[in-house]
Amino acid sequence: MERLDSKQVYANPWMTVREDAIRRADGSPGIYGVVDKPRYALVIPLDGERLMLVEQFRYPLGGRRWEFPQGTAPDRVEVDAAELAVRELREETGLVAGAMTRIGTLEVAPGLTSQTGAVFLATELTEGPPERETTEQDMRAAWFARADFESAIRDGSIQDAQSIAAYTQLLLHEHHAP
Repeated sequence: MERLDSKQVYANPWMTVREDAIRRADGSPGIYGVVDKPRYALVIPLDGERLMLVEQFRYPLGGRRWEFPQGTAPDRVEVDAAELAVRELREETGLVAGAMTRIGTLEVAPGLTSQTGAVFLATELTEGPPERETTEQDMRAAWFARADFESAIRDGSIQDAQSIAAYTQLLLHEHHAP
């Protein structure tokens, strides 16, 4: 596929939307709408057999969702993934990790957006007060036993694709750890 033209059609502090005129391999023309967002960091806080998740209202879905702490830098700024992970963990949960290990990368929705995320495992945790942004004031954080987390995935009460995929990366990381 060849991009012939690109124009930004929308922007806000979190994303831009562009429309690209393309030529397919067979020569036929087309358009592609792309949501561009900066890289995000997702953090799996692990304390023994407990995982910390945050619950917040997700406007596009019209409801509250449990998920691992995750986010981007403000104003579409690209920030080092490890630095972003430390900040997101502290902001959303108040936790500070003594060890932060990158265990993977995720693509959000590659047919729609260019956004990717870095997945980190946070261990050796120290608790403190969260430093939430204004938009996160209704957020809650709670510890889940691993068995309860897995049960919540099975029964559909946890559906966040990024959190589920990141947990799979954690299982693979643990399976292949030396």
